[in-house]
Amino acid sequence: MIQPKTIEGKLNASNLRIAVVAARFNDFIVDRLLGGALDYLSRHGLEAEGITVIRVPGAFEVPLICQKLAKSGKYDGIVALGAVIRGATPHFDYVCAEAAKGCAHVMLENSVPLGFGILTCDTIEQAIERAGSKAGNKGVEAAAAMLETVRVMEQI
Repeated sequence: MIQPKTIEGKLNASNLRIAVVAARFNDFIVDRLLGGALDYLSRHGLEAEGITVIRVPGAFEVPLICQKLAKSGKYDGIVALGAVIRGATPHFDYVCAEAAKGCAHVMLENSVPLGFGILTCDTIEQAIERAGSKAGNKGVEAAAAMLETVRVMEQI
């Protein structure tokens, strides 16, 4: 049996520069995502001076700020956090689609790993579940995905 070379990212955040972009809209949810992401990064060795948090109005604005950060060359990775909860109009669909598409575009165009932690939920209960209760904390998961991707990219 052949033994292929396997590249995996080590979950060590020491000596990195990370930006976390967090929406203020639905801050009662986003603050839990932010707390989870910051705790995760700290537990994995990132010092306070290596983290910059940028607050923006809502999920729709997140990709623009992520793009500015990625183009600056100052950050090894970015975590995007927000919460969009379905309402009675199609506004939800437009915001969710553009936030996801915009963040993916930023990552691909700038080769900067971006952890996508923007919740797109039908109800407030679903958002609460994903911000630290039954379904875990998606801010933690976004930070973990970004960190692993940063470390994989260093090896390629």
